[in-house]
Amino acid sequence: MFQRCRQWMLTVSSLVIMSSSVVASPFDQSLNYSLSLQAPALSKVVLDKAIAAMQCATSNGLKPSDRLAIIDFSKPSSEPRLWIFDLSKKRLLMEELVAHGQNSGDNFATEFSNVVGSHQSSIGLFRTQESYFGRHGYSLRLDGLEPGVNDKARERAIVIHAADYVDPEWVSRQGRIGRSQGCPAVRPEIAQEVVDQLKGGQFMFSYFPDQQWLENSAYLNCQPERVASYIAPLKGADS
Repeated sequence: MFQRCRQWMLTVSSLVIMSSSVVASPFDQSLNYSLSLQAPALSKVVLDKAIAAMQCATSNGLKPSDRLAIIDFSKPSSEPRLWIFDLSKKRLLMEELVAHGQNSGDNFATEFSNVVGSHQSSIGLFRTQESYFGRHGYSLRLDGLEPGVNDKARERAIVIHAADYVDPEWVSRQGRIGRSQGCPAVRPEIAQEVVDQLKGGQFMFSYFPDQQWLENSAYLNCQPERVASYIAPLKGADS
């Protein structure tokens, strides 16, 4: 009798846990699902990781953003691999070509760096900051949120800017668009819109299936103490 009662209690407990998971799941996954419908060319794996990293940052101290930009560097430069989403409306705003660093690879980027002068792109979670007019015109500064991975972005002058070499015609001539010195450069025709959509504290997530990063990122694996220590110095700029 006791054994039957114990088994019944375990079964009920399991059902409660399963029920809670079922109830929570549609809410937790609603953003992922809606955005994936808007951008079928964007890998669901990459989208899920971008949203998970962003939500980890906001649950540990950073203000939520209105928009999210995702770059999938596992795709070739000859294809659109930058997506910008309106998070409140769960809507795709832009799907565009974007350059990688000249030392990151040819059509495919395979090497990434956080080192000044490397002329390579960086991966990881970024926070956009102020727009400005510089040598490339209207541009946008980025702060990397991952120490050792992309936190030298400002020191390296890694910014979003316009570049003539981000041009579909380059693809037909040489099989890829041109390359930057590490910046996620975009077409001149849409650069102002990109900067205006992303300036002032939005999130940008740059992806590549780097095993070390995937296994150790405090945001992808959501390690609250590490994340809180990373973003503490940025809270003044984020407010």
